[in-house]
Amino acid sequence: MARYVVMFPVDNEQEWEAGSAADHQAVYDTDMEFARLLEKRGGVITGGRELASSSRTRAIRRGPNGTALVTIGPYAETAEQLSGFYLVTCDDEEGLVEAAQVLVRAHPAVEIRLVHEQD
Repeated sequence: MARYVVMFPVDNEQEWEAGSAADHQAVYDTDMEFARLLEKRGGVITGGRELASSSRTRAIRRGPNGTALVTIGPYAETAEQLSGFYLVTCDDEEGLVEAAQVLVRAHPAVEIRLVHEQD
């Protein structure tokens, strides 16, 4: 079976933090609907998480002379933040794409990438 990562790259962090418990539950319900639709198509979520406070974490990038440069907050040139992801296993990429379409009800964008398997 192929493995994929399903990412949420543009969720609005301030909107999420200001949201009510009911707002958050609506997102969780949409994510659960995705899981059910994926399962109907023979796939399964094998991992994943909501990521905490992306704008207040540390970023490490290559600095001058190849040294590590550690900053607080996201990488400066990054316009979008990753707010969460799912690891998915399935043989039907089109079925995954169909199931993932429900996610845009709760997430402004969804990115799906095939995981490169190492032998």
